[in-house]
Amino acid sequence: MKRLLSAIILSVSALSFSATADTLLDVQRDWAHVNYDLTGDEQEKAFNVLLHKAEEWVKKQPDSAEAHIWLGITQSSFAAVKGGLGALSLAKKAKKNFEQALRLDEKALSGSAMVSLGVLYHKVPGWPLGFGDDDKAKDLILAGLEQSPDGIDSNYFAAEFFFDNKQYDKALSHLQIAQTATPRADRPLADKGRQLEIATLKQRVEAKLN
Repeated sequence: MKRLLSAIILSVSALSFSATADTLLDVQRDWAHVNYDLTGDEQEKAFNVLLHKAEEWVKKQPDSAEAHIWLGITQSSFAAVKGGLGALSLAKKAKKNFEQALRLDEKALSGSAMVSLGVLYHKVPGWPLGFGDDDKAKDLILAGLEQSPDGIDSNYFAAEFFFDNKQYDKALSHLQIAQTATPRADRPLADKGRQLEIATLKQRVEAKLN
């Protein structure tokens, strides 16, 4: 199946972070470490720990849209690592968490649930294997982009969608916005990893345009 949420995804060992969520920033930083610093078996083991951490956060705060968003992000990121049937199962669970986050507060984290759900619809195979649907993906990604028009993640995922649909001018426009997004002082590793992904995709876009 297609690569799922990229990261979308610190300086501690893979399994040293707490198994329970303390703050949103804890989960975000742990996710960035696991998603961008680790590979192979080490990464998979760390995602298992982080998944438990995010699940416990949702249990403690079931009405928190932010908790559901980050459980969904963890599940979808882990799906990209696992692959196969296990990946589709995780993607379906992520979909439910993003949908619950939208029911609780669709504007939470600047529309992250809309963008993340849109990416799932774009990346997951369509019927009969999965629930993928590019029409729904586009509507959700663009709706999320309205909440975060200058965001690094929202513009990266919009660019990825347009690239995959051969709309290279639109893809390049969103990548240029993503590259100049205001750095997040509390999430330097996530920004560094995303900027590398942006640069890689931009090279592919420019190759299509030249």
